[in-house]
Amino acid sequence: MNNTLKVSEAELYYEVRGSGPLLVLVGAPMDADAFAPLADLLAADYTVLTTDPRGVKRSKLEPGGTSRPEQRADDLAALIRYVDAGPAVVLGSSGGAVSALALAQGHPDVVRTVIAHEPPLDRLLPDADELLAQSEKLMADYLAGDVTGAWKQFFALANIQLPDEVVEMMFGSERDPEQEATERFWFGHEMRESISWVPDVDRLREVDIVVGIGEESTGQLCDRTSTALADRLGVKPTRFPGDHTGFVDKPEAFAVALATELKR
Repeated sequence: MNNTLKVSEAELYYEVRGSGPLLVLVGAPMDADAFAPLADLLAADYTVLTTDPRGVKRSKLEPGGTSRPEQRADDLAALIRYVDAGPAVVLGSSGGAVSALALAQGHPDVVRTVIAHEPPLDRLLPDADELLAQSEKLMADYLAGDVTGAWKQFFALANIQLPDEVVEMMFGSERDPEQEATERFWFGHEMRESISWVPDVDRLREVDIVVGIGEESTGQLCDRTSTALADRLGVKPTRFPGDHTGFVDKPEAFAVALATELKR
């Protein structure tokens, strides 16, 4: 089922498939389509809710609207209450993991478990100021028109090894306008808000939180931020197949690992 829900400053696009306990799969800026293969695999055992976060693709944002983690958490809470199948297990990846953690803080009544897969919480690291300064530069460069230059900086900062020619092939040629619009929104209105968010660890300890890290993410920035979060929560990280986008690249293996985690 595909539908929309009006919330403060936005209209959210969402999809529901399957039956059983409610499982929410969410990213930022990743949209519902990125989770579709994983959602299809899990729909036999779960009611799976996916959504485009506010301002992304089919989720429309009012002019001047923003995308802070607290707003995205309110959006998720509204969706969970609207479909009326909760409380939910919420798997959030990347910026969506930040959204899911904010949901656990602000609306603990709608969640059973939050699986935070590689949240980019730069503020938890000792070199946070330097990391955030570098991010400010690449965001400014992107918005000024240096698309490939900004992406090269991004991958270097994330410690994701991609040759320059690959980055140029991916981002230097003509691209889908919808994808470019999502990307520009992320650089202009979402990335800063996610990477600078600081979790309230004491409140998160009151919720069942799983910190997920990709098996192939060792040494990357989100490995560092996720490990820092797990250390503060006093939990051992759970390794999932693939890297930062393992749920996209290896949906079958990821589904098996997620189902195993949910049955623990």
